Amino acid sequence: MSTKRPLTLAMSAAALGALAAATLSTGAATAATAAPDASTLRVATFNLSLNRAIAGELEADLATGEDQQAQTVAEIIQRANPDIVLLNEFDYVPDGRAADLFRDNYLEVSQGGADPVEYPYAFVAPSNTGVPSGFDLNNNGVVGGGDDAFGFGVFEGQYGMAILSKYPIDTEAVRTFQHFLWKDMPGALLPDDPATAEPADWYSAEELEVMRLSSKSHWDVPVDVDGTTVHVLASHPTPPTFDGAEDRNGLRNHDEIRFWADYVTPGKASRYITDDAGGTGGLNPSERFVIVGDQNADPLDGDSVDAAIDQLLGHKRIFDPLPSSEGAAEASVLQGGANTTHRGDPRLDTADFADGAPGNLRADYVLPSRKLDVAGAGVFWPVQSDPLSQLTGTFPFPSSDHRLVWVDLEL
Repeated sequence: MSTKRPLTLAMSAAALGALAAATLSTGAATAATAAPDASTLRVATFNLSLNRAIAGELEADLATGEDQQAQTVAEIIQRANPDIVLLNEFDYVPDGRAADLFRDNYLEVSQGGADPVEYPYAFVAPSNTGVPSGFDLNNNGVVGGGDDAFGFGVFEGQYGMAILSKYPIDTEAVRTFQHFLWKDMPGALLPDDPATAEPADWYSAEELEVMRLSSKSHWDVPVDVDGTTVHVLASHPTPPTFDGAEDRNGLRNHDEIRFWADYVTPGKASRYITDDAGGTGGLNPSERFVIVGDQNADPLDGDSVDAAIDQLLGHKRIFDPLPSSEGAAEASVLQGGANTTHRGDPRLDTADFADGAPGNLRADYVLPSRKLDVAGAGVFWPVQSDPLSQLTGTFPFPSSDHRLVWVDLEL
């Protein structure tokens, strides 16, 4: 955890009717760049693809203040101006050094004429990515490499996470679930080796004794917003691809998403969930929460296991504010390909993936508990006629193949 300067903003009620205007605006620039209301709490998730090929490279790039990709993603954050933002694919660097450099050299410096933004509080923690398991998890006969790590990565912490906040983080109450074992989830969808008659046997008994559920980590990070605690439930499930007939990544993605569904369901988590400090159980039903992250699952399209994300979207304690953008709808038409066969509303897409397959998808989510009223929501995806579309662009992307997603909440 890294802490800089204290900052407090006043909170008051805002009009709930703003939701329709924010999410369904026909003005592309408005939908992409809508400024947050000073009376609401804006929570965002952004897979900004600030991952690097070798350990130490991200820290070196952020130290210069001149990395073009970092400048571009920083400008997107400045223009969206969330109060709390989860960064996915932000390589883990101990002691919060990368988070400090990103704040000091990019977010707190105007990018492209945007106003600088300060996040006095940050939370970072280790990721399972690149951590060697010591086993042949992909069953290719060789032990070693990113595919045999607890989460795919060629070095420890690649594709990690960070949370930035304008409000204090209750570090003493943070819970992490990096080491929780997949087999300890009741009814876990453990992958099956199709070449054998035994069920659910892709991983050996020895491998299951160490195989972690989370491909990065799961974090419960309480944030104190003027005396009201909001639990930021952050994760980044593995992509449901890059495997074989056993679908080990697709099944893991499903159960990584299920973890939060169980965590916020009274009675379910108490039966099996244990955090990295040995604490048991899930979230108290009285608590307010927001689930954030690149879930790598679209409700209707793509390669995820059927109904994977519906475990959250259909949960009785969770509200889906349906963030949208006209830029996503435009991209679906212009790019064609797999997008023409999609069943989902293209306005809800948050990721610009390959046109051949899987096409653009809704992969990134900000899902508040029903104890929080929603005042607005959107996706930073400007239409091409908007000058800010240069920040999102087309392949090869100047920023990321994902878009920042935000939701405004009343407390």
